Amino acid sequence: MQYLLAALVFFGVLTAWVTDYWAVAAFEVGACILATVAMLRGIRTPRFTFALVPLFFAVFWGFFQYWTGRTVSPFNTRIALARWTSMLAIFVVGYILFQDLEVHSRFRKAIVWFGFLLAALSTLQAFTSHGKVFWIFPAEVNRNVLGPFVSRNQFAAFIEVVLPLAMYGSLRHRREALLYSCMTGVMYAAVIASGSRAGLLLTSAEIIAVVLFLWLYGKTSGSALGWSLLRILILLTVFTVAVGWGRVWSRLQSSDPYEIRRELAISSISMIKARPVYGFGMGTWPIVYPQYAIIDVGQFANRAHNDWLEWTADGGLPFGVAMLSLFLWCLPKACRTIWGIGVVAVFLHATVDYPFSRPALAGWIIVMIALIAAAPDKRARGVEGDN
Repeated sequence: MQYLLAALVFFGVLTAWVTDYWAVAAFEVGACILATVAMLRGIRTPRFTFALVPLFFAVFWGFFQYWTGRTVSPFNTRIALARWTSMLAIFVVGYILFQDLEVHSRFRKAIVWFGFLLAALSTLQAFTSHGKVFWIFPAEVNRNVLGPFVSRNQFAAFIEVVLPLAMYGSLRHRREALLYSCMTGVMYAAVIASGSRAGLLLTSAEIIAVVLFLWLYGKTSGSALGWSLLRILILLTVFTVAVGWGRVWSRLQSSDPYEIRRELAISSISMIKARPVYGFGMGTWPIVYPQYAIIDVGQFANRAHNDWLEWTADGGLPFGVAMLSLFLWCLPKACRTIWGIGVVAVFLHATVDYPFSRPALAGWIIVMIALIAAAPDKRARGVEGDN
């Protein structure tokens, strides 16, 4: 079953560029089927984890809004409800499967390899495909095509989940240190090539955080850490020079990096004030926003570019608090595992973008949360899973 879960998550990422709903529907239906089979088979009864509470609440709250008529668009709420149900399903499948330590370790390695290969392909594609996905399919929006992603920030969020795993491996896996260091360099360079400012900031912080936590937890000696860092820095420099700083540097020169996002945030806050308890309905932000818009962006505003504000505008303060509780629960566990801090980075990235709104990318994040939740205490301290 772990292979089916991996295939489903990889399929979701590889079809992220598809605008037709069939790709999302296949991903969501597949997740629900896997969850049903996993629970019926009774592979292993896992211990309770708090992460289930906010995910269950998301599904419950969507049903509540729909059946009580508290949503301004029942259709949009049904779409959002399907997305959150699939997220819950993916977490349940992953959490059950990852109780097996061998499956847990293999899945982490599979994620690193998939992320590395896709980062390398995406970087090459960015410079040679002329806006075509995989050099074949014309993208509806072809300015920032990176692999299957048509958004630089979505691509950066994808890498943010994986990069700490590679960085951790480069410092802890002696026999494969050079391989993991190369993977780290390629992923970091891919974010630079994407031109994502938030991605550059967060992946840089991740690299520093992995080193810092390993040192604080005493998981490596000073001399070993020094030599490992030297090797990683050399490779990071080489790969970064190869892709060039042009794209991200030009965006860093912006006089107002929060342009438009600021106005969207102000409008979202006004929406929250209008319906603080029940919200306007899951998935309804694009429909309600025009009533509260303070600027004309010249095109359809599909998202708030801040998942936190959009969650609260759609679901009211109860849903916003539920998602905050998930983040706060993930925070210490991700830091203890060290390799799981990518989850923290994505939640922070969600303050300026919308990584959780895409089912494929959200599923990728949820799988990592399931890995963190299933990590036993001894592995969370770094004793298990290092080899």
